Amino acid sequence: MTKKYYKTKESVEEYISLAKDVNGAELIEKLKDFLPSESSLLEIGTGPGTDWNILKDDYEVVGSDNSPEFLKHLNANHPNGTFLELDAITLKTNQNFDGIYSNKVMHHLKDSELVEAVKRQNDVLNPHGIICHSFWRGEGSEIFKGLFVNYHTEQSLKHFFAEQFEILMIEFYDEFEEADSLLLIAKKREVSEIKY
Repeated sequence: MTKKYYKTKESVEEYISLAKDVNGAELIEKLKDFLPSESSLLEIGTGPGTDWNILKDDYEVVGSDNSPEFLKHLNANHPNGTFLELDAITLKTNQNFDGIYSNKVMHHLKDSELVEAVKRQNDVLNPHGIICHSFWRGEGSEIFKGLFVNYHTEQSLKHFFAEQFEILMIEFYDEFEEADSLLLIAKKREVSEIKY
């Protein structure tokens, strides 16, 4: 499987053009119900920076991406922003955050990678930390533009997240078609609550 999309200047420019009218403003409004303003927040897969730009109005947001091309774009367009080169699975950072946000990023992970990513998110969150992630709704997986896409259901999200996180909401929403997407918001469990 090729993971070159998002890694070349051409694919990044194509993505920025395709996604110019798409943003997570509605998702961020829901996040605000659970994560107080001025909290520290890590965005995984910042991409062109559209959601980062919205998030920064309410949060001390740190962006991240594993594409050097996207990071170049972000640093050039937001010189006062903080952007880390991070992989969504390993999240190699010593920083801790009150919240973690991603919009249609975690679905690029295979099931085994998602298990690892969920544990790692738990590690980098402060006590009572909040996660907010969106996914494409459906079953199975496919390769789209050379990228792996893993579809999820309400049940599969509970399966992957409920051990480490108290699920606060899973909600269907429309991105391109009716109820084609899922939003998950959850809170880090205290150590005593985690069932190993």
